[in-house]
Amino acid sequence: MKIDSQLEKISSFKHLELLANQIVEGFISGMHKSPFHGFSAEFAEHKTYNAGESTKHIDWKLFAKTDRLYTKRFEEETNLRCHLIIDNSSSMHYPKLSDEPFFYNKIGFSVLASAVLMNLLKKQRDAVGLSVFSDSYEYYSPEKGSDRHHRMLLDKLEGLLENPKVSKQTDTVTYLHQIAEKMHRRSMIILFTDMFQSGDEEKLFSALQHLKHDKHKVVLFHVIDSKTELSFDFDNAPRKFIDLESGEEINIFADNVKDAYEKQAAAYFKKLAMTCAQNRIKYIPVNVGPDFEKIMTTYLVEKQAFG
Repeated sequence: MKIDSQLEKISSFKHLELLANQIVEGFISGMHKSPFHGFSAEFAEHKTYNAGESTKHIDWKLFAKTDRLYTKRFEEETNLRCHLIIDNSSSMHYPKLSDEPFFYNKIGFSVLASAVLMNLLKKQRDAVGLSVFSDSYEYYSPEKGSDRHHRMLLDKLEGLLENPKVSKQTDTVTYLHQIAEKMHRRSMIILFTDMFQSGDEEKLFSALQHLKHDKHKVVLFHVIDSKTELSFDFDNAPRKFIDLESGEEINIFADNVKDAYEKQAAAYFKKLAMTCAQNRIKYIPVNVGPDFEKIMTTYLVEKQAFG
């Protein structure tokens, strides 16, 4: 769901929970106009409140409008367990932002997308956990559904934006294996990464496959700044390109390498998509910025398929 102009003015990550809630509410209210109308039933339907019932699910906003008591009706108890994984290496803190909102770089987008998914999970009374890795396994919290747990994870997500990584490489393979070993109950596992890591690609996909043990479902959101990382959209002034993880530098004219770069990037994306498909991993490339609809629709479709 694209964030409207009013929300785009909110650039501070301090409003993470507010932003996530408004994005989800806008998405849910628009679902009746989309092919995802069926999903809105879990949130949008109400039933008359009967005396003696728990007041936990009374819709007080609707009461203010109608002066009648209704409870939110959930079609089913889902008991889904979802584990979010965020790559927090230095390359995920690209591009460096000036006046743009925080979700216009890769870590900011991943943080807000995670908060959006947490909001959906909370509305559906499902459990969520979180892992963060870079050159170390920075954070782990198992799947829980309480409000206190939700707040703790939001605080952690905000902290990722407060402390940007400098020259931190990615040891994706090691930590995906460690995360997989912690997953003992069948879950949906959602990974946000830019897929920038050195080493053997076969080992990487072995680690991704490890996440699928015990019939887990794995969704890989490949987070990119498509303008520069896919289209290589730079002017032809001489530029210094710096590897954010290794610090290695190279001076080039962008036009001299643009065609070759774009062909290699397209081939890499195609290979990722094909390899994920072969391993039955859902692969979704996503561009930084204010459009989170692909995140939410992918989650809802995969949840339906998860069963």
